[in-house]
Amino acid sequence: MSQSQYPCAGCGANVEFAPGTNVLKCPYCGHETVLQSTGARVREHDYLNFTSLPRKPVAMLAKNVFVCRNCGAQTESDAISDRCRFCSAPVVAQLNPQDLVVPEAVLPFVLDRRRLREALGKWASSRWFAPSGLKKVSEAESAKSMYLPHWTYDSRTVSDYVGQRGEHYYVTETYTENGETKTRQVQKTRWYYASGTVARDFDDVLVTGTTKVSQKHLDSLDPWPLPDAQPYRPEYLAGHETLRYDVEPESGLDAAKQKMAPVIEGDCRDDIGGDVQRVDRIHTQYNDVTFKLMLLPVWIAYYLYAGKTYNIQVNGVTGEVAGERPYSAMKIALAVLAAIAVIVTIIGLYAVNKH
Repeated sequence: MSQSQYPCAGCGANVEFAPGTNVLKCPYCGHETVLQSTGARVREHDYLNFTSLPRKPVAMLAKNVFVCRNCGAQTESDAISDRCRFCSAPVVAQLNPQDLVVPEAVLPFVLDRRRLREALGKWASSRWFAPSGLKKVSEAESAKSMYLPHWTYDSRTVSDYVGQRGEHYYVTETYTENGETKTRQVQKTRWYYASGTVARDFDDVLVTGTTKVSQKHLDSLDPWPLPDAQPYRPEYLAGHETLRYDVEPESGLDAAKQKMAPVIEGDCRDDIGGDVQRVDRIHTQYNDVTFKLMLLPVWIAYYLYAGKTYNIQVNGVTGEVAGERPYSAMKIALAVLAAIAVIVTIIGLYAVNKH
């Protein structure tokens, strides 16, 4: 398998993409190589044409074999880019479009380790009842910078719906309370048959292309500045691990449709009008579907507390942090005791003032 490594023009070591810049930087002598524009543009694939082509399922593809030009070691990995397991030199696979879908776009890393520590420190200090040791997570020495594969889908949708429009009206009701006759207004609803057609264009509906990272945490990293994405070039991956997708584009489209569904239902309800709505059936046509594979930057950090490992993810552009956190039983107990003490004090003051 072909691969790329980028030697430093200053000392010959392997350079890495420096987050927040447009350069490849040598971690040893500091020499920088500016990434000149290639003039390439991000393209979308026509879904019907693309999926009709013969293609092996990604699960059947062999692992990438990396032969490090720095130390000669050979390693196998599902990753598109990685580090040599022996000398840590960055290696990037040269992808074959006949084997798998090649990324069209990459959102380059912006957060370097210094800004990562700041983001983690701010997150750790804002966690209520967290153990004091959680602050150590900001050191982030074990954090890994990783590009995660995502699919984006565009579609012009047309949806026919059948439902009901509810219109409120009020009637006067008489009732007895404590022997006294009173009246009140009671809300009722009249329902009317409704049907119609709504249309909406969707752009860049984002679907995670890997099952190896917690989707719950990834969703919390939204939003992503997708318009800032650059045409794919392997140099952006140098020095950062990149996972190969394991969610096929067909499965990704199904997930994208699930994301579109509540938006379409909202359009149907707006079209029905009235005070309340019922949507019984929706039939949607997905026209002019296009898609692409995009790589998004995420820092993955781990925190060990009381024998358990907690996973933390950080948006590599915005610094948004999401993940698991431990709770300090001691801090919670002290807070409960403090609350009880306050309540007892208030009761005592009330009793003294009453007498």
